[in-house]
Amino acid sequence: MFTVKINRERCKSCGLCIEYCPRDLLELDNNLNARGVKPAVFRAGSNGCIGCTNCALMCPDAAIEIEERLDEE
Repeated sequence: MFTVKINRERCKSCGLCIEYCPRDLLELDNNLNARGVKPAVFRAGSNGCIGCTNCALMCPDAAIEIEERLDEE
């Protein structure tokens, strides 16, 4: 499994990550960040990130990191 980490304060709400996510797992938050824009967030209750890194690669502000989670057995 993979975890998407988005730095809210670096995000400028361009929406490229949302557009290029093949699983439609990202959306814009309802709350504003310090820049006064609605940053991208991982959809509540979503799972199924395949770790393709499209969102991180498309982000012009390098605000997204993908981490692989090693689930404990």
